[in-house]
Amino acid sequence: MNASPLRREVPLFAVVGVCATLTHVAVAMAARELAGLAPLHANLAGYLLAVGVSYLGNARLTFRRPALDGPQFVRFLAVSLLGLTLTQGLTWVLVEQWDWPFWAGLAAVAVSVPSLSFGLSRVWAFRGRH
Repeated sequence: MNASPLRREVPLFAVVGVCATLTHVAVAMAARELAGLAPLHANLAGYLLAVGVSYLGNARLTFRRPALDGPQFVRFLAVSLLGLTLTQGLTWVLVEQWDWPFWAGLAAVAVSVPSLSFGLSRVWAFRGRH
């Protein structure tokens, strides 16, 4: 595996992730506070917009792939939903079942889920055409 693309991709993946997270939080807060949506609906609205930011940013910037690619978007969405499921599942197991402090559960999630998401995005979701 060529290290040069990794040196470019990892920091860009992190920047896109931060932008998507900020989008998620801003939209969810606005949907809750300004539009009066219930918390779960507001969070879903934030997630849906953040997925768009994440997809476009990672397609165009991180992995330098075309954005208008249906199969690629479906693969990306599968990775995103897997990440969401793992985040919720790990938090539930570590904090609720094993009584870890919340910060420790979040730390475990913050290390493991983005790493897995990056790997799956790199080798599967945004793979080049052969």
